[in-house]
Amino acid sequence: MPQRSLYPSSLFLASIAVLVVSGIEPYDRLTWWMEVMPVLVALPILYFTRRIFPLTPLLYGLLFFHGLVLMLGGHYTYSRVPLGFWLQDGFELARNHYDRIGHLAQGFVPAILAREILVRLSPLKPGGWLFFLVCCVVLAVSATYEFVEWGAALLYGADADSFLATQGDVWDTQWDMLLALIGCLISQLLLSGWHDKQLEKL
Repeated sequence: MPQRSLYPSSLFLASIAVLVVSGIEPYDRLTWWMEVMPVLVALPILYFTRRIFPLTPLLYGLLFFHGLVLMLGGHYTYSRVPLGFWLQDGFELARNHYDRIGHLAQGFVPAILAREILVRLSPLKPGGWLFFLVCCVVLAVSATYEFVEWGAALLYGADADSFLATQGDVWDTQWDMLLALIGCLISQLLLSGWHDKQLEKL
């Protein structure tokens, strides 16, 4: 048990450290707040539930990774993350695609979160219906995030451009949701067996 509680606590402390670093002179302070808000909401919840409702190590690790993606995007803004420029130059792309990585992660990680909650708190068992409903949850989360972006655009106008990261792509919203779905499918196909083994140990 001490080792099981140490792992999420270590990830919590590492997340705090990265959060602080990402908040040092970000490119745009408003964008930073909007991008890291999911991290600011999730960290206290994960910390205070680590004993009463511990998650699988796989899920804790994935959530930490997703937090890194968000905090990096918040520091630079998604259209200016160096990793995206390296991909742009290496593959001769027309734009910085770091935001695509972010939305792929938005499907890949929440898929395992939704899967874990549904397996543990509902009668659903691994199989077809669980796979389908996890996809539904991920698409709902992705669509909700697009509503948040829409609301930010209406509220802040041009000041929200860095948060939206559309970079002139009129199909950006559709790409975001498609990539979340692709991330969800890949995550379940690759990680379900590993996830089931860890769920059995809880």
